Amino acid sequence: METRVALLSIIVEEPSSVPKLNEILHEYGEFIIGRMGLPYRERNINIIAIAMDAPQSVISALSGKIGRLQNVTVKATYSNIAEKDGAEQ
Repeated sequence: METRVALLSIIVEEPSSVPKLNEILHEYGEFIIGRMGLPYRERNINIIAIAMDAPQSVISALSGKIGRLQNVTVKATYSNIAEKDGAEQ
């Protein structure tokens, strides 16, 4: 199955959304390479970056679930490099 490297950029504007966000991210843990979170206290928001290596459908599904959370914004950026069955195309 073809996988792509992607970065999800997430902005959480309401702290009460964080537990549900973490629950969703846990569901997709096998595809997550790394995560970085930055609390921006001056604006009372959290900025989160999620690096992934997953099939396009998985990245889209995760992005869609996160995007449906109230007061959460997500954008995905994709690498142009795709890999199939562990071998670069």
